[in-house]
Amino acid sequence: MSLIVEICTDSVESAIIAESAGAGRIELCSALSEGGVTPSAGLIESVRRNTGIKLHVLIRPRSGDFLYTGTEFSVMRRDIDMAGELGADGIVTGLLNSDGTVDVERTALLAEYTAPMSLTFHRAFDLCRDPKKGLEDIITAGAVRLLTSGQAKSAIEGAPLIRSLIREAAGRIEIMPGGGIDEYNAALLASGTGAREFHLSGRRQRESEMTFRRKGIYMGDPRTQSEYTLKRADAERISSVIMILRGIVI
Repeated sequence: MSLIVEICTDSVESAIIAESAGAGRIELCSALSEGGVTPSAGLIESVRRNTGIKLHVLIRPRSGDFLYTGTEFSVMRRDIDMAGELGADGIVTGLLNSDGTVDVERTALLAEYTAPMSLTFHRAFDLCRDPKKGLEDIITAGAVRLLTSGQAKSAIEGAPLIRSLIREAAGRIEIMPGGGIDEYNAALLASGTGAREFHLSGRRQRESEMTFRRKGIYMGDPRTQSEYTLKRADAERISSVIMILRGIVI
């Protein structure tokens, strides 16, 4: 299997930039500042129409934990329907039980429901109680890929666990590092883990083109976000990471 770099995006513009920079796959979501939630039908449709690479859609009905009610689970199933109808190649999701174990039963239901699209179990894994048991549960549930930072703040910090997970998985599931990957640590992460798929946003901050700016009014948390500061995928950053990884992943 060859190198795959997946770019997490929350806009059509970023998705187009990611493809032009050489990304092999897009993970599409909304509200990246909240850790990502399910994107709208309009966003999925537009990204599918404007890009030709693999498209995986995040299925997360809200921010916060990954312990979902029956009503939220129903929403997730309907959103999977929507993603499939709009041309997605896979979905990305994760469910936990209240005790920190993987919700194997409902993950398996979603994996079955998702077919023929693939299911990636996302960084909900990084909040599970026991990573070794969590890995086996996710494999049992039918996921084909696990996105993880190695239960650390960043993938580079979690590299020892990621390396261990890849060894434990023994080809039964793809282990994809994600979390803080950039042009400065990609080489060390790749050589230290043996991973072949990598997940990053590759974004840069830019100023809004608004010339009139109302001060003192905020739509979100002013400590973390301004309405006049935008983050978009950056072709130079993404292509740099891909070039670095190509020199290591054979």
